[in-house]
Amino acid sequence: MEFKRVYYLVTFNQKSYSGLKQKASFVVLLIIFLLSNLNLYGQKQKPKNESWYDEKLLHFGFSLGFNTMDFNITPSQKYLQLNNLYPEENKLNPGINIQIVTDLRPANHLDIRFLPGVSFGQRVILYYKNGALVNSQQSLESSFLEFPLLLKYKGNRLNNVRPYVIGGFNYRYDLAGKKEFDEAKPIYIRIKRPDLYYELGAGMDFYLVYFKLSVELKMSNGLGNVLVKDAAPGHPEYENAIEKLKSQIWILAFHFE
Repeated sequence: MEFKRVYYLVTFNQKSYSGLKQKASFVVLLIIFLLSNLNLYGQKQKPKNESWYDEKLLHFGFSLGFNTMDFNITPSQKYLQLNNLYPEENKLNPGINIQIVTDLRPANHLDIRFLPGVSFGQRVILYYKNGALVNSQQSLESSFLEFPLLLKYKGNRLNNVRPYVIGGFNYRYDLAGKKEFDEAKPIYIRIKRPDLYYELGAGMDFYLVYFKLSVELKMSNGLGNVLVKDAAPGHPEYENAIEKLKSQIWILAFHFE
């Protein structure tokens, strides 16, 4: 029993440290991004490309992006002490995002943005027992319908570049979630379809001759526990080993407006 408690503390702390590293990495990226933009204001003025589309009250565009989907897993301490089974998500797979941009400009430095679209990705949960990998086949695919509503605060434009920060909420509905268990596929975890996310990020607007290109890095964290509390017949240990399962998505997007 003492060994189990020590094992739990070590593995739990490893996962907590991994989560802290992810958050720290995001903060560092934002700091580097903001500091790099300070150099813009030391540049000389150059001829500006026209931005009539950016001055309109309402304008539209489209967005293409890449994502990596992750889980923040809270293991079940009670079940770990009973079974020594520990879940972890550490295989990050690339996915894609496709969105339509609707931008409302109520003020010079503030935009309200609605970007409905779809995203596709995959996450793999690994299971360890006494430190050894025992199952790496829990692959969960997601096909999201997305409805983000975001506030974009823009800095001053210099030449043809403008930095900004962005944040808000995103309602996602996973069309691939909550499927029934299939005996032909060894997948013993199910996730709920709806979830609400909060999103934070930063980006750069580049004013080109005929359109504006925005490059944006964003973190999206789910607020709810998406684990379906329904154990797979004959394999209840995989669901029992997880207390909470929260979604996290990192997005690199390219907006064309």
